[in-house]
Amino acid sequence: MTVSTSESQVLPRWLLPGATTVGLIVWATRLVGLLTLAAVMFPVARRHFHDPLTVWFDLPVQATVAGRAIATVAGVCLLLLATGLRRRKRRAWQVVVGVTALIAVVHLLVHRTPVPGITAIALLIVLITYQGEFTALPDPAVSKWRALRIFVEILLAGAVINTLVLTLHHNRDLDSPTAIGVAFGLGAVVIGGYFLLRSAEPAPSLSPADVAGLRALMGADSLDYFALRRDKSAVFSASAKSAIAYRVLAGVALTSGDPLGDVEAWPGAIEEYLAICQRHAWVPAVLGCSERAATVWSRYGLDVLELGDEAIVDVSDFTLEGRRMRGVRQAVARVRRSGYEVQVRRTAEIPPATHEALAKLADEWRGTATERGFSMALSRLADEEDGRCVVVTAEQAGSVRGMLQFVPWGCDGLSLDLMRRDRDVPDNGLNEFMITSLLAASPGLGVRQVSLNFAMFRAALERGERIGAGPVARLWAKALRLGSRWWQIESLYRFNAKFAPRWLPRYLVFPAARDLPRIALAAIEAEGFGGRPPALLRMLRRH
Repeated sequence: MTVSTSESQVLPRWLLPGATTVGLIVWATRLVGLLTLAAVMFPVARRHFHDPLTVWFDLPVQATVAGRAIATVAGVCLLLLATGLRRRKRRAWQVVVGVTALIAVVHLLVHRTPVPGITAIALLIVLITYQGEFTALPDPAVSKWRALRIFVEILLAGAVINTLVLTLHHNRDLDSPTAIGVAFGLGAVVIGGYFLLRSAEPAPSLSPADVAGLRALMGADSLDYFALRRDKSAVFSASAKSAIAYRVLAGVALTSGDPLGDVEAWPGAIEEYLAICQRHAWVPAVLGCSERAATVWSRYGLDVLELGDEAIVDVSDFTLEGRRMRGVRQAVARVRRSGYEVQVRRTAEIPPATHEALAKLADEWRGTATERGFSMALSRLADEEDGRCVVVTAEQAGSVRGMLQFVPWGCDGLSLDLMRRDRDVPDNGLNEFMITSLLAASPGLGVRQVSLNFAMFRAALERGERIGAGPVARLWAKALRLGSRWWQIESLYRFNAKFAPRWLPRYLVFPAARDLPRIALAAIEAEGFGGRPPALLRMLRRH
């Protein structure tokens, strides 16, 4: 549990006092970086790099080349560090102060280029004046000395290689910085800067007390139970009447669904969550919340975008009769004639040995190296901790050929978590058979509503198919169908629609449009559809 934070401290960074000032400092930093690069690249400015160095100190021309390479690296460094300043990172401020001071000295005292020099001095004064605006904590797993070591190692490697090239090629044109020197310098800045400024990705920390607290708050939302994933952390309101479970990836603190607990206590949990994001310069992002929750989140200056729809089947209204259900009815009849039988059981009713067997089959049928899902997936099957979950198995001749797992949704609902089947089984309609069997058994389980798969951009697909749809709607629907070749966008919508559900809109909550690429990368990685390469992740964790 976290300590309460006052409302003035938990405003998003873009609404904090001084946000406009920080924005101006960011653009001023970029301007100084661009002016520094211009002084190196344009011929008129480049003439200043020769006379003072070579005449005053009688240095060889290689010193001029090195000076230009250093200026190039410093300019690029400021452009990259501007992003860290925008996120109010303290380490970014420290490095920018040092680099800006170096640029000012070089331009005013050495190269006599007054415009970038004076601009750098002005920026330095502003940075020192407003240093209190930059307080975001760095990644505690990476010390500044380790980042400095990585920077120096790469820079030294480039210097050694560059020296060898200059020694072996006496007639080489040295009128511009060598590509090797610049490449290694920029590489040192980018890689060293990443380790210096990267946001923390803390290890999951759901303690037994956190788990107990989360379980006590569940009930309102169909996605509540997925807060118990073991790769999440939790933050509670000061009253402990509400909580938010989240996972940090690529500098984004991802949460899904609505805050848990009493709606009146949601603001307390949201404020605590935003305070943590502010302290660590994480980007807050919510995947798949309801309209009511999106309205509450928007009061904190966050933007909202419709993400898709959740398919919910009311058990009392579901029937296989009628023309609309003809396709599902025929698929179910076909599978039943093939000799399949279905068992619907609570996890607590399944023998421990069967738990292990089902989990092993689920892993074999997964089809990917990692488990997929984050916002609507528990990432474990038939676990002893999840006694109220419902497992549906389809058997043929005594062998399990398919399975579903549903997690509890309050006292009278279930949410689909996992859907697997033997890939060697050609029988189409097996999933339909298991779902309809679950719906038929629901009254006996005390279940009145069942949440099926989430269909992204369902409304857009539906609008694009209507008669009289405009060119933009048709083009967007066509793009989504094209994307369905790689991601199950249209197929999930079609599958869910078979069961005549009611559709509940779900929303994405995010700070600003510029954060969407980072959020998309984090969401794709969290859901198991890609993201950063595994080799890179192993290297980052090792460091």
